[in-house]
Amino acid sequence: MITIKNRYEIKAIGRACAILKDVLREVEPLMVPGVAARDVDKFVEESIVRRGGRPAFKGFTGADGIPFPASTCISIDAEVVHGIPGNRIFQEGQIVGLDIGVELDGYFGDVARSFLIGEVSDKIRELVRVVRQSLDEGIRQAREGRRLSDISYAIQTRVESQGFSVVRELSGHGIGRSLHEEPQIPNFGLPGRGPKLRSGMALAIEPMINMGSHEVVTAPDGWTVVTLDGLPSAHWEETIVVTKGEPMILTRDSDEPD
Repeated sequence: MITIKNRYEIKAIGRACAILKDVLREVEPLMVPGVAARDVDKFVEESIVRRGGRPAFKGFTGADGIPFPASTCISIDAEVVHGIPGNRIFQEGQIVGLDIGVELDGYFGDVARSFLIGEVSDKIRELVRVVRQSLDEGIRQAREGRRLSDISYAIQTRVESQGFSVVRELSGHGIGRSLHEEPQIPNFGLPGRGPKLRSGMALAIEPMINMGSHEVVTAPDGWTVVTLDGLPSAHWEETIVVTKGEPMILTRDSDEPD
């Protein structure tokens, strides 16, 4: 069932998302060559806890019962999502995705960004530009009276028009008192289908797009999703609230560049 959030609940989700915005600002200087992924994860966890929140991903149990061992999903190059930080060192030219969740006073926020490490190829830079553009296209559809698949169609259309592919096995989701709520939000599909959007729906919209094929597989660790062809992937996510007008983007600063 899709829950409609009241004003109190929206403010509570917003407070969790405010922590995420602070953490993203603080962690950005660490997204450079030579930094260890485990140090970024430690920094993110400490930043969340210092603000009274709880890292939502640490200990989260997947479908196979394996708890996630870190506070941050750190996915590098061909890793699409759910990468385990470990001892890896960021290298010049990589694309690194950070996916971070926070629980504060019983409410959740969720955000993801793809960072460019040092000087990267033009193709990788374009991949990140398009994933951000596709998310913005999807968010524009998140208005009362439209259909859920209007978001999906807008994302897919933008991505494929630029020569990239949309991951189909993973999706966005509702959010609120749980990290993952109904509805699931695919990043592909025909328009005008699915539930009608209503003011007060809280959604985590998150396109995951690949440079090559859309096909992915899960690594032996049970968590890390990687592209089947080994080509890079990019991920961008915002927690938003549907309104009758412009959607509220709870995880993006007003001065963050488009």
